[in-house]
Amino acid sequence: MIRIRIEHRTTYRYHQLVSLGPHRLMLRPRESRDLRLISSEVMVTPEATVTWANDVFGNAVATAIFPEMTDHLKIDSITELELNAVAWPVFDIAASAIRYPFRYSDDEWTDLGALAAQQEADPNNRLRKWAQAFVRGDTTDTLALLKDLSTGITGWISYQSREDEGTQSPLQTLDRGWGSCRDFAMLFVEAARSLGFGARIVSGYLYNPDRRLIGSADRGSTHAWAEVYVPGAGWITFDPTNRSVGGFNLIPVAVARDIRHAMPVSGSFVGMTDAFREMVVEVDVTVADG
Repeated sequence: MIRIRIEHRTTYRYHQLVSLGPHRLMLRPRESRDLRLISSEVMVTPEATVTWANDVFGNAVATAIFPEMTDHLKIDSITELELNAVAWPVFDIAASAIRYPFRYSDDEWTDLGALAAQQEADPNNRLRKWAQAFVRGDTTDTLALLKDLSTGITGWISYQSREDEGTQSPLQTLDRGWGSCRDFAMLFVEAARSLGFGARIVSGYLYNPDRRLIGSADRGSTHAWAEVYVPGAGWITFDPTNRSVGGFNLIPVAVARDIRHAMPVSGSFVGMTDAFREMVVEVDVTVADG
C-alpha cells in the first residue's frame, strides 16, 4: 500500500475580460477495492458556484458557474489517496471466456451496450482487419490476444506528446504512425471493440516515481488508458502506451465510452476572437507523508 498526493492545477489566461461558460470538472479519483480516497478538494478562482453530481458511469463531476467576467481562470485540485493495486495481477477469467472468440451472456451484452460497439467510422473495415492480424488461429487465448493487441500498438505507432486538444481517430493514428497516450488508448479500445469486446476509455493520473514510464517527464502526469470487460475477471486494465496490464501505477478519475466524455477540465468562454492567451497544466504526483 502506498499513500499518494496529487496536485493538479489548470490555469487559463486571457488578454481581456471574458465571460466564462459553465465548466465541467472531472478531478476526483474513483474509489475501488484498490484505491481508497483520503481527501479531495477542488478550488476555483475567480469565485464560482460549484455543484457535484455523478454521471451515467458513476464518475464524480463538478460543474462550476461563474457570475462575473474575468481575465483568468485557475482550477486547483489536491487529492490524497491510498493505492493498493498489485504489480502483477492474476485474472480469474471464466472458463467460457478463456478462449477467443467467446460469447458474452445476454445480460452482459445488454449492459455493455455502446461499449461493445465501434464509435468511430471504419467504412472499409481497415481497423478490424488490422486488429484481426493479432488473432492467432481459429481460437486463441483471450488474455494473450488482448496483451498482444496492447503491446502491438507500440510496434506500429510512435509515442508523441501533444499539447493541443482533441484525440485522433484510430485510422488517423494508424495513418500518421504517431500519437499521444489518449490516441493509443482510443486505438486500443476501438480495435478491441472491432473484435467483439466490451471496452471503455479511462482518464486519470500516471504515478511515475522513477521517471521511466512513457507519458510523463516527471513523477506523474495526467494519462489515458483502457479497460476491457472479460467475464469472470471483470474490467481488465491495459495501458498500451507503456505495454502494461493492471493498474498498480494508474489512478483512475473517469471511465467513459469516448475520451471526449472524460476530460479533466472542459468549458467555454465568450469574448473577442483574440481573447485567449494561454493554458498551463501542472501536475505533481508524490508519495504523501504519513
